[in-house]
Parts: sequence; C-alpha cells; structure tokens
Amino acid sequence: MDDDENKTRAEIDVKSIFSHDKNALPQLIDEWNLVPSIWDATRRECDRTTDAGNYILTGSTTLPKKIQKEKIKHSGAGRIGIIKMSTMSLYESGDSSGKASIMDMYNGIQKSMPTEEVELKRLANLIVRGGWPRNIDVSEERFHIIPRGYIDSIIRDNMIDDEDKKRDKDKMLMLLRSLARNESSIVSNNTIIKDIDAVESECPLSSTNTLADYLDVLNRLYLLENQSAYSENYRSRERVGKAPKRHFTDPSLACACLNLNSDKLLSDFKTFGFLFEGLVERDLRIYMDYLNGSLHHFRDNVTGLEVDAILEFEDGEYAAIEIKLGFNKVDEAIDNLIKFNNNVTKSPKFMCVIVGKGSGIARDSKTGIYIVPITSLKP
Repeated sequence: MDDDENKTRAEIDVKSIFSHDKNALPQLIDEWNLVPSIWDATRRECDRTTDAGNYILTGSTTLPKKIQKEKIKHSGAGRIGIIKMSTMSLYESGDSSGKASIMDMYNGIQKSMPTEEVELKRLANLIVRGGWPRNIDVSEERFHIIPRGYIDSIIRDNMIDDEDKKRDKDKMLMLLRSLARNESSIVSNNTIIKDIDAVESECPLSSTNTLADYLDVLNRLYLLENQSAYSENYRSRERVGKAPKRHFTDPSLACACLNLNSDKLLSDFKTFGFLFEGLVERDLRIYMDYLNGSLHHFRDNVTGLEVDAILEFEDGEYAAIEIKLGFNKVDEAIDNLIKFNNNVTKSPKFMCVIVGKGSGIARDSKTGIYIVPITSLKP
C-alpha cells in the first residue's frame, strides 16, 4: 500500500484489491494501515469462506487510537489473528548451537557438555549487529546501517501521526537516548524525565503527559518491549516491585541511539553488561513466545533482591534465570537464585545462569542450577 497506484485503488474500491484465485492465496497486503478500511474489508472476505489463512496483513506500525475508532468497525475477533514479529534470535540466525534447550532443562534431561567458547568481541558484535535478517552476513563495519537507519526514520518520518499532534524531534531523540542509557533497567517515567533534564537542559521533557505521548509513539512503532514484573509465589507480595524492565525490541537499537560499536562496548563493561542482558532477554522473549509462555523479571523492593528473568510456562510452572556476561560472576548468580528460592512458596521448575563467556553447559552438583552460554540456547 505504499505504492501510490495500489493505495489509490484501495481507497476507491477496497474490494478490488482482493484475489479470489485459490492458486494466488495466501495474499499478502503490506502496510495495510495506510488504508485502514482494508481491515474491515478483510474481515468481510473472511466471512465469505470457511477456509483459513487466505490473507496476511503486515505493517510496521499500529494505527493511532483515534483512527482505529473512526475507520475500523470490527475488532476482527474470530477472523483475524494478530502475530507480533521479532528480530531473529541467536538460534534462528545460526549464532547459537542449540545444544542447551529450555524444555530439556524444564524436563530435567539437559546434558552437560563442552561448547565452543565465544570471545567477548564476538558477543559485542552480536549486540551491535542485532537480529535483523539483512544484517546477518554483512561486515562488521556495516552493522550500524540498518539499526541507525531505523532510528533516523523514526525521528524524521514518524513524529507526526494522523492525530496531528505536534512533537519535537529533539525531544524524541533525547528520549531515545535516555531509554538506551537505561536499557535492561527498572526506571520510572519520572526518572526518565529527570535523566533527560540533567543531560539535555535546553529542551527538557518537563511533563509526564508529554513523555507518555512520546512513549506511545514508540510503542506503536514496535520499538519498545518492556518486561513486566513477576509476583506469584513470593511470600511477601507487598514488597514485590511492579515496575517493568525497559528494553528496546533489539539491543542494536540502543547501540544506534548511543552511537556504540563493538570496540566502544569492550571499553565500557558496565554498558556492555546491560546490553548483553538485553540480548539474552530478547532471545528468551522469542523462545517463550514460541513455547506459549511469557517473560518477566523480579524485584523485592525491601531487600533489593532481583532475578533477571522469570520464564512463566503455559502450565503455570516457572523458571528463574540470572544473566552474567562473564563466568567469574556465576557463583554470585547462584547465591542470588538460592536466596530467591528460599523466599518463594513454590520453587521454580528449574534455575539457570546464562553466561556470555563459558566453555560448556553444566549443572551445579550442589544446587542443580544450570550454567548455559547464550550461544548454545534454544527453546
């Protein structure tokens, strides 16, 4: 629909764009959101037949709520299923061997075995490159082109939407940089405003309403993927934090906002660690979506005890995961998981430490906690 001729045709007679030739189905209609009437028309086409899977509607953004109310009359429930696409996980891109499986750990049958040790430079490259399919085979010098282009297009083209709200490009850029600085962190909207005001005092985001509006734009563009808090089974629920952990949908976007490459990450291990956590949690989110589960985090607001990732499975069982860039932090992670386990009414199905640098898949003999390199993980 970003082709002028196709768009005009759809606006004049939306029914004319649909193919009824079974040999031509499924029919893909890209950027359908440019002609919102396509949604209801597709729903009507679905009512014409009992066959499923005839049409695929794709788009890079959701419609503003005002346009949805004005242009779409039916939710599509029962006719149209919504699938949210992610960038590629390391297993999908061929950067994970898949020797360790979430479900094998769940079932207690994961075997210990040696794996190829990955250099820090390689891990940094995986973060900066991201999971963009077109980026998989490009040279290191070109990793930045796609994620930076994505950020630039948001600043340049997506500031004004159909609700005719005026937004400041400089403020949006400051917000993106603040979110990048707070990747994999639990920060409130007020903290983000203070962060922006402290760094960029010339053009502050002084209103929580303004910030909420700008964040809504980024959410509709599928740029953000916040990790909700987990509170089930903890003995003192009133102490459990509710704030989400903030993520870009792909850690390469945070790198693009901060103008980071792999060499810069290697010289700033604190930032490297946060972005490595973002990489791991991107993959965990993809794997749990595949397994019909969900990804969360945990924080005790009184003691400060945190668990990086909670995997909640379809049957109600869950797993507790700690994420460490280096193997030297594994003992600390194991102690943290034990503390968490001692404060829950129902123990995790399994516990695991996911590392960046590691020479093998192992299971701690005393605690039963798995140690798994991210480059060996699959669903």
